[in-house]
Amino acid sequence: MTVAIEMGHTTAGAPATLDLEELLATRLLVQGNSGSGKSHLLRRLLEQSTAWVQQAIIDPEGDFVTLADRFGHLVIDAEEHTERGLQVAGERARIHRVSTVLNLEGLDAENQMRRAAAFLGGLFDVERDHWYPMLVVVDEAQLFAPAVAGEVSDEARKLSLGAMTNLMCRGRKRGLAGVIATQRLAKLAKNVAAEASNFLMGRTFLDIDMARAADLLGMERRQAEAFRDLERGQFMALGPALSRRPLGGLRIGPTDTHARNATPRLMPLPEATLEDARAVILAAPPPEAGRPQRRPAPDLLEQLRAAKSAVSNTRPEPIELPVSDDELAERREQVDRILSAVLAEPDAGFRAIGVLYQEFVVRCRIEGLGSAVPDLNDFRRMLTRARAGLGSDLVEDDAWQDVSVRASILPEDMQGVFMMIARAAKEGWPCPSDAAIARAYGSHSLRRAQRLLTYIEDQGLIVCQLDGAGRRTVTLVELAWATAPGDPNAEELPAQQDCSSASP
Repeated sequence: MTVAIEMGHTTAGAPATLDLEELLATRLLVQGNSGSGKSHLLRRLLEQSTAWVQQAIIDPEGDFVTLADRFGHLVIDAEEHTERGLQVAGERARIHRVSTVLNLEGLDAENQMRRAAAFLGGLFDVERDHWYPMLVVVDEAQLFAPAVAGEVSDEARKLSLGAMTNLMCRGRKRGLAGVIATQRLAKLAKNVAAEASNFLMGRTFLDIDMARAADLLGMERRQAEAFRDLERGQFMALGPALSRRPLGGLRIGPTDTHARNATPRLMPLPEATLEDARAVILAAPPPEAGRPQRRPAPDLLEQLRAAKSAVSNTRPEPIELPVSDDELAERREQVDRILSAVLAEPDAGFRAIGVLYQEFVVRCRIEGLGSAVPDLNDFRRMLTRARAGLGSDLVEDDAWQDVSVRASILPEDMQGVFMMIARAAKEGWPCPSDAAIARAYGSHSLRRAQRLLTYIEDQGLIVCQLDGAGRRTVTLVELAWATAPGDPNAEELPAQQDCSSASP
């Protein structure tokens, strides 16, 4: 049965419909400048399809929380939950088929990216038995899949971009249909935008955005000027779920709900004399003690401890059995073995840390580790050592402690690269190639690997030299460790330097 969602009307007055089943298979990209009616379009789509398909909305401004009152969506305030909690929430929402709105309002850009990535990861990583059809709407998608690095950390950008790429590139087989909306096509990562087969393009004025929109719709560049003439709430449409030929002037219909923040309207200023205004605006500020204090968020850990203390008289304290050194060593070996298995999988070096950690936790639980599973911060440190090919014997070596101290001055995502080079220098192995450095950093870009080496050298940690044959040698400053000459353009690594499968 075909489900046709009525989105509005064409310029000729005919109903403009969207094939929901086709949309689930082909995804949708919505573009329009601020005020073009982009959020209104998304709201119309969500309202018309809520009875047919489960929905998840990534909402950076809290615009869609009003869907809860009318249609029963569960609103999740991301500010009140950890990344791990949001990942589990995503899994449970998928399992129980509950439509949700992830409200990211109140968070800075980095935390919005991290929490959105965690929630999307939970939707994506759920077991195959729960791959029910789901519409995943991401408003302001350029924030979560930026075309270039911005003010946020590299790690946060990788997590968010990886989650968005999974949604748009690999989500279809898992039942996830991505609907992404952006103000600026030029700021949206091309590999994310390119996966959409349906397009609704609204009013835009910048030449670069008009040119990309025209290319996506199969229009000639000279026709791109038409995007400037579109009215608010009017879009050009193309795609198997919308129209096989570019359809101009599609006007979006009304909605039952509205955003909490209505569009500002002009209103007259209040009548007041200049003296009255001066007295009000320039009055002495209230004393600091008189300012209302923001109520701190409840400490769940303290609440649990208090509850435990309250029943201590009726329930005996659990007896903690001591863990022997042999058992600790066995657990450590078990965790190391699990991490090696995770890293041995194809493309493990290029997957986001959050995705790797989820797989690591699942494997640990299967092995029966229970509460002994390392947390995310410990996992990051373990992953850094593993990608550098460091065993526990080398980490505990006195000479290596100095390397760890030097690595700590670098950003966390670069420390593994420095340690890999340090290990090659300590063992006298050939200098790692650009491909090996890029893989240790989690990237396919050889230019990024070269920039990484330059950055580490600028920090005064290493010195890079090329001989007459173009082979590279890296020397660690003050330690006097130096790698053997190695070809920076080599594609394969010597067996002893293959860090992606080395035991940590």
